Amino acid sequence: MAGSLTTSSGDGGNRWRDLDRLLTRPGNIVGPTFDPSPELRSELQQYVRVLVVGAGGLGCELLKDLALSGFVNLEVIDMDRIEVSNLNRQFLFRLQDVGKPKAEVAAKRVMERVKGVNIVPHFCRIEDKDLDFYNKFNIIALGLDSVEARSYINAVACTFLEYNSEDKPDEDSMKPMVDGGTEGFKGHARVIMPGVTPCFECTIWLFPPQVKFPLCTLAETPRTAAHCIEYAHLIKWDEVHGGKPFDADDPEHMQWVYSEAAKRAELFGIPGVTYSFTQGVVKNIIPAIASTNAIISAACTLEALKIASGCSKTMTNYLTYNGLEGLHTKVTEFVRDKDCLVCGPGTLLELDPSTTLQKFIELVGDHPKLQLSKASVTHRGKNLYMQAPPVLEEMTRSNLNLPLYELMDKVPKDVVHVAGTVNKDDKKTSALRKLRVVFKGIDGVTDMDTANGA
Repeated sequence: MAGSLTTSSGDGGNRWRDLDRLLTRPGNIVGPTFDPSPELRSELQQYVRVLVVGAGGLGCELLKDLALSGFVNLEVIDMDRIEVSNLNRQFLFRLQDVGKPKAEVAAKRVMERVKGVNIVPHFCRIEDKDLDFYNKFNIIALGLDSVEARSYINAVACTFLEYNSEDKPDEDSMKPMVDGGTEGFKGHARVIMPGVTPCFECTIWLFPPQVKFPLCTLAETPRTAAHCIEYAHLIKWDEVHGGKPFDADDPEHMQWVYSEAAKRAELFGIPGVTYSFTQGVVKNIIPAIASTNAIISAACTLEALKIASGCSKTMTNYLTYNGLEGLHTKVTEFVRDKDCLVCGPGTLLELDPSTTLQKFIELVGDHPKLQLSKASVTHRGKNLYMQAPPVLEEMTRSNLNLPLYELMDKVPKDVVHVAGTVNKDDKKTSALRKLRVVFKGIDGVTDMDTANGA
């Protein structure tokens, strides 16, 4: 595999010259594990696997930059199809691609342009993949425009983190992430080393809550185009469709909201309601500029290369870029929340050995720190109970009446992973939590295991 990317006259003459210089040269700012070697690029190309989450404006840039930086084992996941409005900044797509899956087209275009790279596309929701899928990657690169999606992937990566008896993170179990985000002329790039640097949940306050309008304003005194759109989306839809769920990814649903919003805007003499703006309001789409995406993607790709090779110390740990008035960049070292429910050792639950799996799921739903509903439970890769798909639910249903202690092979203590939904800002979102389960009265359980219990 690596041989297909080596320098040759048919491959640009000296394609990897600068990368090889970087990987073979010692220095004072290299990472602590860096071992400069002429074979380092081949090892990077042979063994390192990177997952790109999102194939939009930033995701397209990430795929291209990673491929041009020596990474040849890439995969990309995205649930969206290409729309005409994407073409101004998502440079891998063409007019004839409209309606096709973003992940598939992006992978195909980069492989056409960069010799030797292999990109596997996944046209699906990130929740559709199990933990084993995410565990096979060395680095996860995020090119997302959703707080909920970031939160989910962050929880997945932190799930693999293991702690020793002194609650110190095991470096070999860390799943590094590089996360980028843009909004117009502004952007950020960050490095997340679970257990060492702040994870996404540790700094969730960096993301402002979505703007909400009073219903009385929407219903009685609309003043802006956004008011008209939200009226059609939040009020008129339910009135007409009688409780039928609204799907923001359904073009017919979005067209209906746009048409109703345009009628209301005309009634009140309000300009500015367009189809693209309707999409932006309903889906909370953040405005994007191609050049900002390119800058943030370059920063994320460099950090991925540093993590994979150790050729330089990684950023610590949050870079902000502002090109709105002049140009300003700054790196801030945020502090990790030691009590974080996601990247910490896990929420401790002390259970009686007779506690059934059904009772455990109820406890998780009632726990003040967790409040996970519709929970699915796994232990060391084994599905103890799965809410979906129906075939797995039926296969694992019989476990509900069995003691969790027996389902966990009678170990006195271990980590269990629970996936479900939580309510955030009156909105249900997918969540994944790591729980430290300790069975009371079993040999091998010490006072330290039950200290600081939940």
